[in-house]
Amino acid sequence: MAFAAFATTEAQPQVTRRKSPIALFLLLPGILYLVLFFLTPLISLILTSLQAPSEFGDIGVYDYAFNWQNYVTVIQDYWPHILRSFGYALLATVFALLFSYPIAYFIGVKARRRPLLQSLLLVLVIAPFFISFLLRTLAWKQILSDESLIITSLKAIGLLGPDAYFAGTPFAVVFGLTYNFIPFMTLPLYTTLERLDTRYLEAGSDLYANSFTVFRKVTIPLSMPGIVAGTLLTFIPAAGDYVNASRDFLGGPDTQMMGNVIEANFLVLLNYPAAAALSIILMAAILVLVGVYVKRSGTEDLL
Repeated sequence: MAFAAFATTEAQPQVTRRKSPIALFLLLPGILYLVLFFLTPLISLILTSLQAPSEFGDIGVYDYAFNWQNYVTVIQDYWPHILRSFGYALLATVFALLFSYPIAYFIGVKARRRPLLQSLLLVLVIAPFFISFLLRTLAWKQILSDESLIITSLKAIGLLGPDAYFAGTPFAVVFGLTYNFIPFMTLPLYTTLERLDTRYLEAGSDLYANSFTVFRKVTIPLSMPGIVAGTLLTFIPAAGDYVNASRDFLGGPDTQMMGNVIEANFLVLLNYPAAAALSIILMAAILVLVGVYVKRSGTEDLL
């Protein structure tokens, strides 16, 4: 009987799957979109970063070349801005995580049995998105200005010196970055914590672990996908932000980030190769930092 079963199996023709042309046709719009709006601009940016000034041209006129010196020049000229950008982004990401985790935990775990309250709190989290990013930042510029009611009141009661100020300081920039990107941290954390099985927390308590140990050994590991996603969604745009650090908003002369330098080179100085080279350096640095972070956190399979 075994021989008969084997012979029957061998007699069955092998079924080979053919690639359906319909599937490839359905993928074509997405591929074209990526080529037109991602790959083509990226190639153009790389070519622009290698341009050299035209020998007989005016300001802002460049010729295509392979001038790798542009990268060396911008690193030498703007290395403080590069370090400042990633420093501010790192601080904003850490503060956003510290503020967002309790909010997400309360909404996702504590308010789980109250759907109406949970929905209301979620609306409050995403409510800032209904207002323009620029308007929100301008509002904080007015709140933190020297003439604002808060600053004058703090000076009147002696908590601030008469010459103290917040606008145009690194504190104001990091504060603005943290405030504007808190929803990007809160929502992924909420998504993960909302699916958290609370029986694991009860099991930890039954094993005589205190609340801090349960949080450190159970809650944080189980919420790691949300932490990774929220960190990436916060750090990447914060590193390239140019609104909060701008002199027209919360920044000052000594708080300029890479985004502000790129904007100035593109629109004011007309130094397109330098701006393009800085953009490539920013993207490459973010990719390296994100790769190291994901590798060290052991969450490659979460992305």
